Amino acid sequence: MLILFLILFGYACFNVQYFLTARNLVFSLGLSVTTVGIVSCGMLFCLASGDFDLSVGSVGAFSGVLVAMLVNKMNGNLLAIPLCLGVCALIGTFNGVIIAIFGINALITTLATMQIVRGLGYILNNGDSVGTTSDSFAHLGNGVVLGLPIPIWTLIACLIVFGALLHLTTFGRNTLAIGGNKEAARLSGVPTKRIKVMIFALQ
Repeated sequence: MLILFLILFGYACFNVQYFLTARNLVFSLGLSVTTVGIVSCGMLFCLASGDFDLSVGSVGAFSGVLVAMLVNKMNGNLLAIPLCLGVCALIGTFNGVIIAIFGINALITTLATMQIVRGLGYILNNGDSVGTTSDSFAHLGNGVVLGLPIPIWTLIACLIVFGALLHLTTFGRNTLAIGGNKEAARLSGVPTKRIKVMIFALQ
C-alpha cells in the first residue's frame, strides 16, 4: 500500500497542476483525511484486540446531527460537544457489553447498531439537514492555528495520544495481548471483557 501510495503521489506531483502547493496539500488533502484519521485512531484498538466496529459511520453521522441540535438549543454553548461524546460513548459501551459480556459476534452486533443509530439520526431531525449559526462551533472546523486548520491539529493530537496509549500503557499492551491470544491473555490475568467494553466505548 505504501509503494502504491508513493507511485500515485509521484505521478500527481508531475502531472497535476497545483498539486504540490501548500493550499492543496494542507487545506484540501489534509482536511479530507481528518475525519477518517480520527475515527481510525479508535478503530486501531478494535483491530488490535481482534474485533472491528461497523457502526462508526452511523455513530459519526448521528453525533453530527445531535451536536448541532444541542449547540442550537444551548445557544452556542460548546458544552454540547462533551455531552454528545458521552452519548456516543454509551453507544460504544452498549456494543462492547453485547460483544464481550454476551458473546455476540462483533459483525452482527455492530451491523445491527449501525442500522439502529442511523435510524435514530433520521428520527432526531425528521430526515432534514441540521445547521447551526454558532461562530465558536464553526471555528472548530474552519479555524486556522499556526498555519494549519484546527481539524488537522485535532488529528495530530489524536495520533499522538492514541499511539502513546497503545504502546506506552498497560491498557495498550493488554489490548495487543487480547488480539494475539484472547484465552492466553485471560489466563494470565488480563480482564479481557472489561478491556473490550472500554475499547468499544473509546471507539
